[in-house]
Amino acid sequence: MSSTGGKDVDEAESAQFAGLLEDSLEDLYDNAPCGYLSTLMDGRIAKVNATLLEWLGYSAEQLVGRRRFADLLTVGGKLYHETHFAPLLSMQHHVSGIALELKGADGRRLPVLVTSTVKTGTQGQPVLIRTTLFDARDRRTYENELLRARQEAEAAGIEAEQARRTAEAERARLQQVVSILRTSLLPPDLPRVPGLQAAAYYHPASVDEIGGDFYDLFPLGGGRWGFFLGDVCGKGPKAAAVTSLVRYTLRAAFLVDPDPERALATLDAAVRERYTGPDATYCTAIAGTVTRDGEAHTVTLASGGHPPALLLRADRTAHFLTTSGGQLVGALADPRFVRATTVLGPGETLLLYTDGLTEARTKAGPRYSEENLRTFAASLAPVGAHALIDALTDLLERFGDGLEDDTALLALGMSSHPDMG
Repeated sequence: MSSTGGKDVDEAESAQFAGLLEDSLEDLYDNAPCGYLSTLMDGRIAKVNATLLEWLGYSAEQLVGRRRFADLLTVGGKLYHETHFAPLLSMQHHVSGIALELKGADGRRLPVLVTSTVKTGTQGQPVLIRTTLFDARDRRTYENELLRARQEAEAAGIEAEQARRTAEAERARLQQVVSILRTSLLPPDLPRVPGLQAAAYYHPASVDEIGGDFYDLFPLGGGRWGFFLGDVCGKGPKAAAVTSLVRYTLRAAFLVDPDPERALATLDAAVRERYTGPDATYCTAIAGTVTRDGEAHTVTLASGGHPPALLLRADRTAHFLTTSGGQLVGALADPRFVRATTVLGPGETLLLYTDGLTEARTKAGPRYSEENLRTFAASLAPVGAHALIDALTDLLERFGDGLEDDTALLALGMSSHPDMG
């Protein structure tokens, strides 16, 4: 056989093996022991393997281009996806080993462990999300055993007692979930700002339901710090999801452009894009920056329909920083946000608050009001941020059942001795 003939045989065999390899890879993807899913950045399903389709009871035509990954999740899974999974994936481009539940075409639930990775393009831009799902049904064996034990106890004649304990346990579990979720939506601790005191407090009106109040303080570099505080419309899972969107969006907006008005405009666009039609929602917000300027701090802020910030001066006076005319975030096609600037000197403090404080009912009956708050603050001035928040915390406790809404407080101030911070 000539060398040319041998070369032709080698090329033919290489082509045959390449074809088999390509076929094997496609078969491995489709019939892998785990589910594979590829989605566009907006969540729409672009590709799904046969294994996952079999688990869920769907055809590829029912999912590809028609449904989003979040549509396959249970109600609890959708909430976790909105508030934790999606934001973490957006920031880190990878999340691993997340326990979620899928909902099949016939309504049955399938527990899975999810790992997702963002695929980027040649310029580093995110173009696709690749997700792997592992069957986690074996993890439910222990739960089923607990259920069987409870059924046997009920059959033995302790149904009422067991029901009472179950109700108490479920309420405790709900309270724990609400507490954990609420904590996850707030900064664990405020950062230390050189030359400035910073203090915050969150007072929940109910231990059983999560509200939409939020606040944050974070570094922007170059001696400048960003802050914001606000209140999302409504309560419950949707309010929590919107709160998560607000925090991540405002932080990212400030890092791109520290102008408070433009940060609120970016947030407005994000809220209106994500929540449209019957799902539309809105929030109030006040956002700004604080920059050290010699022995003082310059504060620039913008308000979107939020109660005005309260300024406590060193001369024992207190007045509101006027931002009237600012409009709600997410409610209008072209909202107006109002800017204000002030300077904090030694012994002066700026207070941001949500309307849970000023709309609380006093023991005498009427609402507390912004004017009452100004009078109360003026009686404390001059006062540092920590002492002011402590005094307001005591005030909130005294309202008791009159406090009908969650309240968030954030105070930024300078001590009478700037070098002490």
